[in-house]
Amino acid sequence: MPYPIDPIVLSYVQAEQLQQAQKQGESSLELSPDLGISTITVQISEDGVTFPEGERLSWQQVQKIKRADVNCFVLNREGEIEPIRFFSEHTNRMCSLMPTRHTPTMLIAGFTMHRIVNIDPMEDTLKKVAAIAPLTGRVLDTATGLGYTAIEAARAATEVVTIEIDPGAHYIARQNPWSRDLFANPRITQLMGSSYDLVPTFEENSFDRIIHDPPVFSLAGDLYSGVFYRQLYRVLKRGGRLFHYIGDLNSKSAGTVTRGALKRLQESGFKRVVRHPEAFGVVAYK
Repeated sequence: MPYPIDPIVLSYVQAEQLQQAQKQGESSLELSPDLGISTITVQISEDGVTFPEGERLSWQQVQKIKRADVNCFVLNREGEIEPIRFFSEHTNRMCSLMPTRHTPTMLIAGFTMHRIVNIDPMEDTLKKVAAIAPLTGRVLDTATGLGYTAIEAARAATEVVTIEIDPGAHYIARQNPWSRDLFANPRITQLMGSSYDLVPTFEENSFDRIIHDPPVFSLAGDLYSGVFYRQLYRVLKRGGRLFHYIGDLNSKSAGTVTRGALKRLQESGFKRVVRHPEAFGVVAYK
């Protein structure tokens, strides 16, 4: 099992830096132990890498991390490296913390939960949130994932209610250094369960903003249904805004999903639905 508090988490990015330092004959290196959030000084020798608290990595372990492009690794107390992944019996899907050059994303059943081509996952999150700015009052986040949306929304909102169906995703978020505020910010309320089942239990007109960022249609078709859209409309306050992530609105593959979503949103009562291609989604107004 990983450390209970602030474990060392590494990816191929840090492994590359370590190998480069070794190649150049360096005896120490400023390295991030938490995927780019902070830095520490590690010692480099022929045997491997030593961290300030005595944790060690062999060069064989560094090479193993370097070869993995879909997994981040945690260094445990026994000096072993473990990939941050979880097979969820609830969904029958494998979840893993996937590194990028910047903020990590999550890989579920082969699908990344953020855009990563020519964009950083955090930048992707900021574009979604900006589409319904300003964020005020109570915000509903229908798919927690790594919690980036909830964390960003909580900077301005009075309360963020975020829902996650998959215990595997919840486990991965627990291991992700970039998700710490999801568990530390008192303005964030986490619920475990299906948004399809939980949203109908909320009071009418109880949210000022909704961020609906579901998995792809093939994994969560019910979250693109008219039945669910009507529930989102019901719990949104008059004058409120809903951001719905769909995918590249200009792509052929997302075209059918986009047209269907626009039609069902309007049929659900939303008076205006505006495309936001920069955020890969639409904004619906009540």
